[in-house]
Amino acid sequence: MLFQVVLMNMTARRQVRDLRLIWALCIASLVIYINLYMMQGMLPLIAEHFQVSSARSTLVLSVTSFTLALSLLIYAVVSDRIGRHRPIVISLWVLALSNLPLVFIDDFRTLLFVRLLQGVLLASLPAIAMAYFKEQLKPQTMLTAAAVYITANSVGGIVGRLLGGAMSQLFDWQSAMLACFGFSVICVGIAHYLLPKTRDAVKRERTKLPWSEKLNFSTDIAGFMHHLRDSQMRLAYLIGGITFMMMVNQYSFIQLHLMAEPFAWSRFQATLIFLCYSSGTIASYFTARWIMKHGQLPLFRLSLLLMFVGSLLTLFDTEFAICIGFLFSSCGFFVTHSCCNSFVAMRATSHRAKATSLYLCCYYLGAAVGGPYLMMFWHSAGWAGVIGGSMMLLSLIAVFVWRLGYRQRQTMLPHPVC
Repeated sequence: MLFQVVLMNMTARRQVRDLRLIWALCIASLVIYINLYMMQGMLPLIAEHFQVSSARSTLVLSVTSFTLALSLLIYAVVSDRIGRHRPIVISLWVLALSNLPLVFIDDFRTLLFVRLLQGVLLASLPAIAMAYFKEQLKPQTMLTAAAVYITANSVGGIVGRLLGGAMSQLFDWQSAMLACFGFSVICVGIAHYLLPKTRDAVKRERTKLPWSEKLNFSTDIAGFMHHLRDSQMRLAYLIGGITFMMMVNQYSFIQLHLMAEPFAWSRFQATLIFLCYSSGTIASYFTARWIMKHGQLPLFRLSLLLMFVGSLLTLFDTEFAICIGFLFSSCGFFVTHSCCNSFVAMRATSHRAKATSLYLCCYYLGAAVGGPYLMMFWHSAGWAGVIGGSMMLLSLIAVFVWRLGYRQRQTMLPHPVC
């Protein structure tokens, strides 16, 4: 009886600790993605305040995505050396405080420089979160936590863009940045309080090593190369990166399209298109059970079909068709992202943070490259050109999905006996 009581208490404490970890990283995720995507909702205000063209204002998102992508690899190495907890907490606080200088900026190049630095800080949580979950949670709980975490990413993206649109309509630049600073500080404080003092397996392992091995980066390079040599991992990285390259930048250019004639939407009305992300938020929550039931490959194919249909629907160029099209595309995109995330996390048996960071590096590099890529089509043929460029990307994704299925079938074939 006493043993059962002790066991129940230990289980209850573990459940509370697991819940605190999930909630803390989800709230931190809201801070990260609101800070990342709020600027996307503020593109019209940025263009007006800094006196640059609407197309050039999209560089604010591209430069942040670029440094975020490269910094993911650094955080993977750092977290494998000093643990998961400290890098997340420190980077979150510095990120929140870095919003204060934005209040006083009036030069576009300076804005790009600060956002470039913020991209480095934004990378910590995405690089570490999935590895943190896998080390601290049981496999069943980990899949659920991953689904909830990706849902929080989606909610943060929606809220950030809508907040940006609302503030660009109601506030001037200084007031908007001050509000962002206050919100970030409060949410980081809550996340820091909730984040439990978990036993850090990585930190314990590293303390046993001599300093010569701790400073030896050949192990880190070998860890990255281990995953890059895996053909299935490479395909997952490419699928996620190209999908995001298309999706996030479609949302940037559809705002410009909706603010022009014949729609003539206001700044805030144009950001309401980001509510279409809600289909992805809902889908990502259920993706964990869909993966367990059907596997990743059928979901890749379904999501690709949804993105094809959704993109083509927008060519009818009515408000209704555009909204339905983006609902379809967003659903397909988030199912793809969830499948890639879980595939990488579950396939990586070692150097887990490096595996996740390589995926997210490709993911955010896609966002950075996608802006200039689709901008060429936008300048040449407007929204129809953007869809044309997107169809090329979707065709490339289809090839990679087929190739992933082929690779998986090859590994399942029995080897001939000599």
